[in-house]
Amino acid sequence: MYGSQNDKIDLIFSLYNDSRTVFKLNDIAMLTGETNFEALNKKLNYYVRTGKILNLRKGIYAKLNYNLEELACRIFLPSYISLEYVLQKSGVVFQYSSEITSVSYLSRNVEINNQAFSFRKIKNNLLMNTLGIIQNQNSVNIATPERALLDMLYLNANYHFDNLNSLDKSLLINLLPLYNSKTISQRLNKIINDNGLK
Repeated sequence: MYGSQNDKIDLIFSLYNDSRTVFKLNDIAMLTGETNFEALNKKLNYYVRTGKILNLRKGIYAKLNYNLEELACRIFLPSYISLEYVLQKSGVVFQYSSEITSVSYLSRNVEINNQAFSFRKIKNNLLMNTLGIIQNQNSVNIATPERALLDMLYLNANYHFDNLNSLDKSLLINLLPLYNSKTISQRLNKIINDNGLK
């Protein structure tokens, strides 16, 4: 009895002592050293029932004060936050949306605890290339505004951007070869010329 109670305390302590706020089952197994997945699932279900942790989606657990961006990067792997979410945060588009947009290996819309997450599919070679992706702590991968703009042009060549003053023209040009697209090059050149980007 004492041992199992101690195990439970150790599991919760390990989770809350870790800087991450969202965990997949494998993360928890590695963190706690638990190799018996059936036993681990029972412990986790107990903590979900007693309100110590959340089960946000099958196989995804979180602390009570979890980070939404971290969750966005854990739903589908690999993925990174990009598109409207990044462009809105950086002032490139003005239309507000609370949806967190990402690119991944598939297209899906997911809602968890009244938070919308949108995933758009891009080619694997783009998805796996980390140029223009900021890798923050806790496995949050987020595109720079320049990468987000090019991702958007890749997915929607006619997308309208409101304010390009904050963008770095040289970074845009350096990232452009990743997309290997004449259409995106032409559209980007027009955007640069029309907006006098320096």
